[in-house]
Amino acid sequence: METTDRRALDATDRRILRALARRGRLSNAELAEEVGLSPSPCWTRVRRLESAGVIQGYAALLDQASLGLPDTVFLEVMMEKHDEAALRRFEEAVNAIPEILECHLVTGEYDYIIKAAVNGTAGYEALLREKVYRLPGVRHTRSAFTLRCLKREISALV
Repeated sequence: METTDRRALDATDRRILRALARRGRLSNAELAEEVGLSPSPCWTRVRRLESAGVIQGYAALLDQASLGLPDTVFLEVMMEKHDEAALRRFEEAVNAIPEILECHLVTGEYDYIIKAAVNGTAGYEALLREKVYRLPGVRHTRSAFTLRCLKREISALV
């Protein structure tokens, strides 16, 4: 099954995906009951979805505030150079910073958008001075703190 071919997913696959997206720790028996299958065919479908890359993995959602990083900031990053080596060095360095939750290469005036977890303005300043400004090739940044998260989904529900 091609992961980009949404037509390859039938209604039962979609019920499985919605159930797992809501509660990834469902046992196979619980999942089978919820989607209206017997356990064996349910297990086969889940394994097929995993093998096809539709299900990429399972994770625990952590409360950032409990970890001492209650605030979220988005940073737009403009690079000095856009050659492949410079972008690769930047991307490798970003992956080594645990406060960075997401980093996207984007179109527009800035090259990347970074989502980071910080502990207030002091944590933000430390992230900028000690990590972001030291990333290879960074020319300019612009930031915005979130005030409140209105919606949070890990994956689009189909």
